[in-house]
Amino acid sequence: MQKHFFISSLAFVGCLTLFTACNSTQSMFKEGISKFDKGEYELAIKDLRTVANANYEPSRTNYLLAESYRLSNRFELAAPYYKKALEAGNPDPEIPFHYAYMLKASGEYVEAAKQLEKYLASNPTNKVNVEKANRELYTLRSIDVLRDKKTFYRVQNLEKLNTAGGEYGPFVKDGNLIFASTRKNTTYRTNGMPMVGIYKVKLADEYAETAGEAEPFSPASFLEGVNEADVTFTKDGKTVVFSRANTGGKKGTADCDLYLSRLVSGKWSEPRMIPVSDSASWDANPAFSRDGRTLYFCSNRPGGVGGIDIYRANMDASGRFSKPVNMGKDINTPGDEMFPYVGPDSKLYFSSDGHPGLGKLDVFVATRSQGVITIENLGPPINTRFDDFGMVYIDDEMRFGFFASNRTGGKGDDDIYLFEDESVGLDSTQLAELEKLPIDDPRRRTVGKPEPPKIVNYFLAGTVSSNDTPAATLDSAVVKMYEVSSDSLVGQGISRDGGIFGTFPLEEGKDYTLLIERKGYITKRDAFSMAGKGIPQIFRKKLTMDTTFYVAFKLDRLALNKTFVLENIYYDLDKFNIRADAAVELDKLVQILKDNPTVKIELSSHTDDRSSDAYNNKLSQNRAQSAVDYIVLKGIEKDRLVAKGYGETRLIIKKAQTEEEHQKNRRTEFTILSY
Repeated sequence: MQKHFFISSLAFVGCLTLFTACNSTQSMFKEGISKFDKGEYELAIKDLRTVANANYEPSRTNYLLAESYRLSNRFELAAPYYKKALEAGNPDPEIPFHYAYMLKASGEYVEAAKQLEKYLASNPTNKVNVEKANRELYTLRSIDVLRDKKTFYRVQNLEKLNTAGGEYGPFVKDGNLIFASTRKNTTYRTNGMPMVGIYKVKLADEYAETAGEAEPFSPASFLEGVNEADVTFTKDGKTVVFSRANTGGKKGTADCDLYLSRLVSGKWSEPRMIPVSDSASWDANPAFSRDGRTLYFCSNRPGGVGGIDIYRANMDASGRFSKPVNMGKDINTPGDEMFPYVGPDSKLYFSSDGHPGLGKLDVFVATRSQGVITIENLGPPINTRFDDFGMVYIDDEMRFGFFASNRTGGKGDDDIYLFEDESVGLDSTQLAELEKLPIDDPRRRTVGKPEPPKIVNYFLAGTVSSNDTPAATLDSAVVKMYEVSSDSLVGQGISRDGGIFGTFPLEEGKDYTLLIERKGYITKRDAFSMAGKGIPQIFRKKLTMDTTFYVAFKLDRLALNKTFVLENIYYDLDKFNIRADAAVELDKLVQILKDNPTVKIELSSHTDDRSSDAYNNKLSQNRAQSAVDYIVLKGIEKDRLVAKGYGETRLIIKKAQTEEEHQKNRRTEFTILSY
C-alpha cells in the first residue's frame, strides 16, 4: 500500500513539476512579448531564447527572436530563427522577404534569391516590399558583377580607436576625428549596449593612428541616458548639427531629432531642436553641403519614396531653414537611404540597402551630368556583405577618408576604418603598372578610366482583355498614357488582334497613368511607376539597350444591374461618417464616374445580422447616403447617384460565424442603373 502511494506521489510531484515549468515558460513567453512590443529587443531575446529552448510555441517564439535580432541590426543572428519559424509553420507571408535579406547579410546569395522567389510567388499584397523584392532579386542574380568590380581602395581598421562596442559616424575637423561611440554609462535596452555619445580624438599625421585618449566632444552635446551621433559642421566650423535620440519624449522610432549648437566665445551653446525635424518621425544623419548653405538629412516621414529617405533643406545667413525637400526617386528607393555626405568633388555619397549592393548597407556615390543622375556602387573593399556606411574624406585630393563597418575581423560591433584610394594622382602608365601586381594583391582591383554612361531606352506595352469568365482579348481599345507630374499625354494607341497595344516610351523615376477605353466596357485607369525599375549602370552591358515592360489590363463589361463591390470601405462601429481610409477608396469610384460620364449608379450599403432589422436598415441607409454626399462633394452630379441601404436583407454569407465572414456581409457596392 505504501509502495503504491509512493509511486502515485511521485507521479503527482512529476505532474506538478511539469505544470509549474509550463506556467513558468508561458509567463516568460508573455514577458518576452511585452518587452518586444516596447522595443526592448535585447531583454526580449533573453526571455525568448529560454522559451525557444523549451520548444514552447516554436512558430511564434522563433519569429519574435528573428524580428528582435533584425530590428536591433544583428542580421546574421536573425537568419536561423527565421528558418526555424518557417519550419514550425509560421504563416506570416512576409517572413521569406525578411529571411532573404538576413541570408544576404550572411553571404548566402543563392538561398536569399530562392526566398525572394518564394515570396513573390505567394502574390504578396505589400506593394512596397514587392518592389523591393523585385529590385533585390535582380541584384542577387547579378551579384558577381558587383563582387568583381575592380577598385583602387585599400582599407585599414583603426585598432587603437575601436573598442568591443560600436564606433561610427566619423567626421574630420581641425585635425580631430569626431565620432560616435557606445561608451556612456547607461545601457540601451534595444540592443543591450551602452548609449551612444559624440567623442573627439586627435589624429596622428598618418591618419591610421590617433594621439591621446578620446573625450566627449562638448558637454552641451553629451547627455547620459540618450543617444547622440552624426555631427556635421558649417564651412566656418561655428555651427554643428547632430542627432539626438531616445530622450523619452516620444514613443518608438519617432524619438530622434536634429539639434543645432553654435560656438560662442570658445564654448558650444545649449543645443536646440531645428525646425526641419518632424515631431512624428525619425530624423537623423545630418550633413552640410561644402558651402554650408544646404543641410542634407534622413527621415522616415510620410510622403517619402521608401522607408528612410534623404532630404535637403536650405539654410539662410540667419540660420533659418527652408521646408525640407525629398531628394527624389533617383536617389531614394523603397528601401533605406542613410548617412549622406557631400565630398570635395561636390558629389553626394550615401549608404543604401535599396540600390544594388553586396550587403545590407553599401556606400554609393550620386553624380549629376547634363541633368541625369547616375548612382555608382563603390565596390569592394569599401563594400562587403555587412553594413558599410558613413563615408567621409580627410583631404581635398580625396586620397584618404574614413567610413564605418561591422564586417568580420574588426574589434567590435561597428568599427571605423581608414581607406586610401591609390589611384589618386596616378597617370595612365602608373595605373598600368599597378594592374601588373599579383592577382591576390588588393591593389589589383582597378576600373581603369571611367566609362561613358550607358543608355537604356524604356518602353511599355501590354494587352487588353475582358474580365469575363473565360476572358476574351479585346481589340479596338483606346489606350492613353499620361505622365503624372505634368499630366501630359505621353502616348496613345489602339489594341490590335490579341488585345495587344504599345509601345510607349518611359523615363526612369517617373510615374504614369494609363486610361483604357472601349465601347461597351467601363473605362478604366491604372497606374504604372518606373520607381525602382531602372537598370543600374553597373548592370548595363551595352552603350545603348532597349527594355520593354509588359502590363495586362482587364475591362468590366457595361451592363445594366451589374454590381461591383467597393473593397476596404469601413466605418467605425455604429457610425456612418466617412473615414480617411474609406475616402481613398471612394475617390477611386469618383474617378470611374468621371471617366464614364453617362453612367448612373445605385450606391448601396449592407450590414451584418448582429443587430435588429430596423437598426441595420437605418444604419446602412445613413452610410450609403454619406458615401453619396461625399461623391457629390467631389464634383459628381447628384442625379447620377442613388443611395440605398439594404441592412441585412442581402447577406452574402448566411449564418456567418467568424469576424471575417461578418465583414464580407458588411460591404459597400455600386450597381449600374443606366448608361
